[in-house]
Amino acid sequence: MEKKIIKRIKAGDWDAFSLLYNQYADYALRVGMAVTRSRANSADAVQETFIRVYRNIDKFDIDKPFKPWFYKILINECRRIMTPSPDILPMDEILENDTQLSQEDKYRFQEYEDLYKAIQELDETNRIPIILKYLQDFSEKEIAEILGLNINTVKSRLYKGRQKLKKALGDFDGGRVNSG
Repeated sequence: MEKKIIKRIKAGDWDAFSLLYNQYADYALRVGMAVTRSRANSADAVQETFIRVYRNIDKFDIDKPFKPWFYKILINECRRIMTPSPDILPMDEILENDTQLSQEDKYRFQEYEDLYKAIQELDETNRIPIILKYLQDFSEKEIAEILGLNINTVKSRLYKGRQKLKKALGDFDGGRVNSG
């Protein structure tokens, strides 16, 4: 289905781009929030990602999977937005509640709150591969392609990230924290 949509986009069909946007926007926003830790920055990254996708769709090889290409652009945009610029004041310091999770997001994440908090505490080196692997279901090979890394580096970062998460969350026994 994606190939048909992409072919239509390459032919200049704006409605097809809307279909692609609707298919990826929610997931992209969630990944962006997990990477940037900010709703505002995530929204900016997603917007820029779709602009770049639209501008560069002609360069996309239709015989390759679209999803890794898309998420590579998204991760790069998140990183670009997270890089501090001396000319820009951080919005988190200006706006008190605009960067907080919405009530709907809080409800969705409530069950996994400790896990998400632990993931957010990871450094970017481990956090991004963990998000791509376990929240977006990418293979190690796809993650290596998205991040421009060697597959063994990805495996190492995933392993270290899992170890850090286990330490942060403690031991679990049947879904309950084991205190002994």
